[in-house]
Amino acid sequence: MIKEACVETFEEAKLAKERGANRIELCSDLANDGLTPSVKLMSRTISELNIPVMTMVRPRAGNFVHTKKEVEQMKKDIDTAKENGAAGVVFGLLTADNKIDIENTRILADYAKPLPVTFHKAIDELENPVEGVRDLLKIDNIKRILTSGGKPTASEGQKIIREMIKVASDKITILVAGKVLDSNVKEIQKITGAKELHGRRIVGEL
Repeated sequence: MIKEACVETFEEAKLAKERGANRIELCSDLANDGLTPSVKLMSRTISELNIPVMTMVRPRAGNFVHTKKEVEQMKKDIDTAKENGAAGVVFGLLTADNKIDIENTRILADYAKPLPVTFHKAIDELENPVEGVRDLLKIDNIKRILTSGGKPTASEGQKIIREMIKVASDKITILVAGKVLDSNVKEIQKITGAKELHGRRIVGEL
């Protein structure tokens, strides 16, 4: 089981690692579901921890419909992640009619190479997240999808998550989120069949 801890400070990242996190998702402003972390935070966390650090690439709070200008900003943030040695980047883009923004996702996923991309919980905004997986399978370099199966918790979304894992096959890893705690992570792994799980408190309160 891979446990990815979602953090917004260096201290949280360090503590998560000490408690057994295998990977970090580094964000700022988790109150708004996570934005791009500062260069200073990114640099320190990546250089001082010897576990993989994925960095959020999200220029603003709110919806996941991004303008051309925002996509250009996201490219700059990807450059920063590369320069600082990130293990990968995390982003998600939707269209105004609530589908995967295939065009811009493809542009950014290609731009991110050789860093792998995690498409984040924007997929849970879709009416059918399983269809979202099918769309993302058409895009090179999408390696993971972060999801709670379109429900508030992984437990509630377990049926959809299992379908998403089936559709993704061995092409994309489904990274399960949604109130995944140190106290229930084994149970959630069991009911979803996921190999990778993600949470703010996956290794306890930080």
